[in-house]
Formats: sequence, C-alpha cells, structure tokens
Amino acid sequence: MKQSITPNQIKENNRNLIYQYIYKHEKVSQQDIAYDLHLSRPTVTTNLAALEEDGLITKCGQISTEYVGRKAAAYTIVSDFRIAIGVEILRNEIKMIAIDLYGNKIERSVFAIDYQDKDEYFLQVCNRILKFRDEIKAKDEQILGVGFAMQGLVSPDRQTVIYGRILACTGLSITAFTKYLPYPCSFIHDADSAAISELWISPELHDAFYLSLSKHLGASIITKRELLDGKHGHSSVIEHIQMEQEGKMCYCGKRGCMETLCSIDALLTEGEDLETFFEKLENKDTDIENRWRQYLQHLAKAINLLHLIYDTDFILGGYLAPYLRKKDLAFIHEEIRRITPFPEAQDFLQISKMPKHNITIGAALSYIQTFLNA
Repeated sequence: MKQSITPNQIKENNRNLIYQYIYKHEKVSQQDIAYDLHLSRPTVTTNLAALEEDGLITKCGQISTEYVGRKAAAYTIVSDFRIAIGVEILRNEIKMIAIDLYGNKIERSVFAIDYQDKDEYFLQVCNRILKFRDEIKAKDEQILGVGFAMQGLVSPDRQTVIYGRILACTGLSITAFTKYLPYPCSFIHDADSAAISELWISPELHDAFYLSLSKHLGASIITKRELLDGKHGHSSVIEHIQMEQEGKMCYCGKRGCMETLCSIDALLTEGEDLETFFEKLENKDTDIENRWRQYLQHLAKAINLLHLIYDTDFILGGYLAPYLRKKDLAFIHEEIRRITPFPEAQDFLQISKMPKHNITIGAALSYIQTFLNA
C-alpha cells in the first residue's frame, strides 16, 4: 500500500528547498523564492521566518525587483552557522584550516611537531585544534567535524589507517583523536582529500585522473563525480607502480616506483625547497634546468602509462601545481606524443584550479557536504 506524505514531511521538504535555493543563489528576495520554487507567498514567509529564527539565514540589504514599489529584503545564508576543520598530518608539522559552508577559509594555522605514535602526540595535536577553535571564536555546536588527511590508505569507514608506511602509522585508529575531541572525526587519504577540493571548485568536472604532485606522489580516480575506492581500498595507488627495475629505493621497499621519479622528493635535493628551485629555474641555472627537464620526462612517461589505462582528463595538483606553466604542459604533451602508440590530442592535461590548501580544505569538506545534503 502506498504511503502518503505527511504535512510535517511537506513542511520539512519546503524548508530544505528554500534553504538550498538561498545557498545556491547567495542573495535572493522572497519573490524570487516563491516564483522559482512554485511556492505560495505565505509558505515562503513562514519558512523564512523559521530559518531566520534558527540562525540559518539572515537579511542582508535589499534587492531591486521588477515590481513597482520599495525594494525587497534580501536573504542570504549565515555561512558560518556551521563550520568544519581539516587537519593534515605530516612527519614534522601539522596544517589545519577552518572553512565555512561555502568552503571558504575562515582561518589557517601551521605548527611544527614530529609525528609519534604516542598518546602524548595525539593529545598535543588535539589541544592545538581546541586552541585553534578558541582563536576563531567558534562554539562547539558550530563545528560539524574534524577531517584528518593522512599520508596513507584509509579504511572505507574512514576510522582506521590500513597502510601508513610514510609515518609508520598502519593500524592507527581515529579513537586516538576522538577521545580528546568532542566532535565527529574521520581519516581521509591526502590525495583523495585534494581531489574532493577539485570537485568542489569545479562543478563541471565529472571524470578525471587526479595526480597529487606533492612531497610524496598520490592519485585519485574521479568517475561520475565520485572517488573510486576499489575492492580493497587501494585504487589509484599509482605511486608504487614500478617504472625502473634498478631505480631508487621507495619507502614501500621496492625500487624504481613512480614515487621515486615523480614526487617532489624526487625533484629536490636535501634542504632544497620549491620556491628556491623555481627561482633558480627562472634564472637559467643549468643544473636546475636539467633536473626539471628530467623530472618532466619522468612525469610524461608516468602519465602516458596511466592514460593508456584510463583515457580521461588528467589534473596535475598538489604542492607543485602553482609552479607549473603552460610551457611545462606543452613539454609534457610533446614527450607523451613521442612515446605513445596513438595520435594524442592536446586536450586532456590541465593544472589544478585549487592548488592552495587543497588537502586541508578537502579533509573538512565531507562534513560540509553532509550538512548541506541533509
């Protein structure tokens, strides 16, 4: 027997429709809402009053309309009604960011601390998160959750690190953090986190192979705007594809992995940083030019191999992305054309639209998305 929709369900549906409409259009009038959603003015008025009373929306100036008379009141959502925090766990430091409901940065903090698989470490990190909360004057009820971006593979329920050789954190449970924090917490693979940021900023993006060119190499496969997890939780672990039989030793214990050729660690020497490297590149330093050319050749070889497997757009992201130029993409394309067996159109390779803070923002975004989809 078909169940009928209750009046309360209709009211809740109308409320969500109106909130989503305001969120999407950012600044709207009551007339706009009633007309576009085909709702009566009394229904819109009642719901706007309720949403405003609950603190989800607020009046924000006025809007000129086609109607004769005074300007209509403009409504907008309260973007920090709820916020989320993203934390990137690295070997020697912690990066964290707070974002609002539009994914915009509220504040960011970085502090040095060496990773240790000890309770004192987790307590110290959590205390810094709580201090960060106080610095941005956020209340506990505002915070939707804390996402921890990890240099390792994460279980499907995001509660456990199932492979963490870089930090030696395999088996780490999220309870190491949740026992000190009063918020929902979850892990996410750092490359997946960066890919989520890319999806957030690119609504037109449906399918892509996202390469995270950071201190360590990572990747994420995007299909139909979803990340491909795989049967055992290790899809897209391209960094451990072997490219050279007698190459450098990878942290996985094998030699010649993509990690040893295409990560930032593979590009830079001990004590060198990206800013200094690219300053020298601009100044035509011969050694730097040769190293950059060799790096791009290795990257082209890796992309060609992956592109033969998955014929889709490739997005170059990570910490290296802000330094990439069109001439670098052109060089990679030429290298790929030289080694690929097929005619290759120059239309599948692009630079990330969101290279800055993408890992920490992506770690927080899942909580924002869950709230907006509720």
